[in-house]
Amino acid sequence: MPMPIDAIPAEPAPEEPLPGDEPPDEETVSEDHLDEQTLTEDSRAVPGPDGIAAPPTGTYRLQLRGTPEGRFGFAEAAALAPYLSSLGVSHVYLSPILQAAPGSAHGYDVIDHSRLSDELGGPEAFGAMAARFRAHGLKVLVDIVPNHMAIPAPPDLNLPLAAVLAEGADGAGSPFAKWFDIDWASGGGRIVLGGEGEPNYRRFFDIDGLIGLRQEDPEVFERTHALLLSLVEEGLVDGLRVDHPDGLADPRGYLRRLADAAPGAWLLVEKITEGEERLPPDWPCAGTTGYDSLGMVGGLFVDPAGEKPLTEYYVALTGGPRDFGEVERDARLHVASHGLKPDIDRLVRVLRRIVGGERRPGLERALVELLIAMPVYRAYVVPGEDAPQQAVDVLAEAARRARAHLPEELHPDLETVVELALGRGERTDAEFIVRFQQTSAPLAAKGVEDTAFYRWNRMAALNEVGGAPDRFSVSPEDFHAHCMRLARDWPSTMTTLSTHDTKREEDVRAWLSVLSELPGEWTEAVERWRNWGSAPSPLEPDLEYLLWQTLVGAWPLTPGRLEEFLIKAMREAKTRTSWLDADLAYEEAVLEYARGVLADPDLVTDMTSFVRKLAPYARVNTLGQKLVQLAMPGVPDVYQGCELTGLSLVDPDNRRPVDFGRRREHLFRLDTGRLPKEVDDEKLLVTSRTLRLRRAHPEWFGRGAGHEPIASRGPAAEHVVGFARGDAVALATRLPVGLERRGGWDHRTRVDVRRQGWRDVLTGCTHMGPFLDAAKVFEHLPVALLVPREMNR
Repeated sequence: MPMPIDAIPAEPAPEEPLPGDEPPDEETVSEDHLDEQTLTEDSRAVPGPDGIAAPPTGTYRLQLRGTPEGRFGFAEAAALAPYLSSLGVSHVYLSPILQAAPGSAHGYDVIDHSRLSDELGGPEAFGAMAARFRAHGLKVLVDIVPNHMAIPAPPDLNLPLAAVLAEGADGAGSPFAKWFDIDWASGGGRIVLGGEGEPNYRRFFDIDGLIGLRQEDPEVFERTHALLLSLVEEGLVDGLRVDHPDGLADPRGYLRRLADAAPGAWLLVEKITEGEERLPPDWPCAGTTGYDSLGMVGGLFVDPAGEKPLTEYYVALTGGPRDFGEVERDARLHVASHGLKPDIDRLVRVLRRIVGGERRPGLERALVELLIAMPVYRAYVVPGEDAPQQAVDVLAEAARRARAHLPEELHPDLETVVELALGRGERTDAEFIVRFQQTSAPLAAKGVEDTAFYRWNRMAALNEVGGAPDRFSVSPEDFHAHCMRLARDWPSTMTTLSTHDTKREEDVRAWLSVLSELPGEWTEAVERWRNWGSAPSPLEPDLEYLLWQTLVGAWPLTPGRLEEFLIKAMREAKTRTSWLDADLAYEEAVLEYARGVLADPDLVTDMTSFVRKLAPYARVNTLGQKLVQLAMPGVPDVYQGCELTGLSLVDPDNRRPVDFGRRREHLFRLDTGRLPKEVDDEKLLVTSRTLRLRRAHPEWFGRGAGHEPIASRGPAAEHVVGFARGDAVALATRLPVGLERRGGWDHRTRVDVRRQGWRDVLTGCTHMGPFLDAAKVFEHLPVALLVPREMNR
């Protein structure tokens, strides 16, 4: 039946050029062709009770870029205001906006906290952008980088750093010395930059060009946040997203200072939680940037029955271990002895000072093993305070793991290190407590996500930021428990499926998840492709398996994009080649093999045929995971471009320019009553209608709204995941291959929506209830978003 997809009002079509590949001219950007009076009521933020600012209901992440190639600055962002308002978000979520190092493509390498980026347009363009957003009912969330600054070329461009460098061997005497986290003693009173010797400053991970800041110093906080806080005070910025809080000496103390300085601002932290880890409840923020939810949502669409056959094939093909734990430990050990060795050495020097200056090999070995064994990024212990139970539990688990790799005679040394890390006993030392935490966090990031994830590719879709490769799937029960906890504890946290840091975009994972339902067909295809030609593959087995998964998940791939990905995957794995010690001959052999795959017409035809068979199932996963993420507790973020199918790989592939003109045209067609023609249209329909519903009814989805699982009964009940948010009900199909094998819905599976009278805002179809026939609910789309039938919005 026809879909009245204008059921939730959109903004009128704008009377201006569509922003596409070419940047708009100055006149288009600087003048508002649509004033507030021309906007529909639904296009603007809805005031909360008692005049309180409306809560966030959805965000759209934009990657700003100030380089001539692919430039996307404040003016280009401003031109998207009508489109983003029509899409349904409440906030535009911007990558860093301060002055970054020359040639920066991302903005995380700040050199001047007192200036808005000149390359992005400077203060005038920023102000015009913020005004344009406000005119379209949009607020601004900004990514901030408190952990570090750039060491630019030349260093004089970073004035505080230049002042310290100018003092030479008396650098510690500079008024700006307290800005930076430097081990002055090991450098003889001066900064030892990368390339001059072993760096004696805390870096962002292992990047010599980024130097750690000491935000625990009130003056440093004030000087590095003055401009940002003034933007908040002036109403130009409404929320702050804190990059890498785990690098700070005291994340809780920093957030308290930030919350006090920006009362009412929406504060989020880029905190990666592992396993059962929870965000500390005493952090004054709204929650995380959503990596915890990414894995929970994606896992719903992975078939647990595929774990055994896919694991067996992976082990047989690669000769690698069945379990991720061994790979993770080896990768952490590699990073500790290579890229992060300066940080480990610095912590060892602190340990030696505590025990009287003598070298204690056993104690030092215990320290390294404890760091390697940490089950999470870091514990949160504040010098002078009793360690919280969460930190005690984390260190206890780390010690349990570390004992297995230490001789029994060193177990007492291990206990000594644990006590020092927790700030217990007679020799408690504030520097050790803090430094231990600041070392364990980058070791987790570099050792696991940037190394181990590229060494163990049993199921590449699971190797994601904040993910757990050894957790193959997520049950509906576990997903609902996660959602109920978010609704109770962190209702304004962010949720996401793709970011600028994810290893592959959401729909690559949606395609790969289908393989869990087709392990036999998949392994047969891989064997066929591996043996297609006469020449043996020069790739390491794990890399070769990753190659085939990447081709299927992101098909079609150009040679350039594939080569770029493979170079990064090889070097991040650090087995045959690396960023610091590249084996160019091996790399070229790998790339030549990949070129040969893409140049073989028969092989390409065979792969294309296989991918085509996956398409109907991938469609179900694509739409299902998107609806679930958009409707679940928390504030959903849409990463730039992912309102349509997102098939990009790891950066820089996922930071390519987005064709917004195409997206705007697709949305206009849907808003003028035309039916979806393809998966891109369907995903845009799901995205826009869910975001608009959230914006129109924040009471259903925001603070105070719960998450109630919806039960299904019948032979295909396991293929429905559903939940109620206020008066709305979201339903999605899962595990579509298994559903097809059962014969489909066959009118015997019923969904209990608990009341009568419903309308699907995606299709316009009406349903009675309270027991709905799944075959009718999913007749047109594999997802449904139901509202009470009397609702006309």
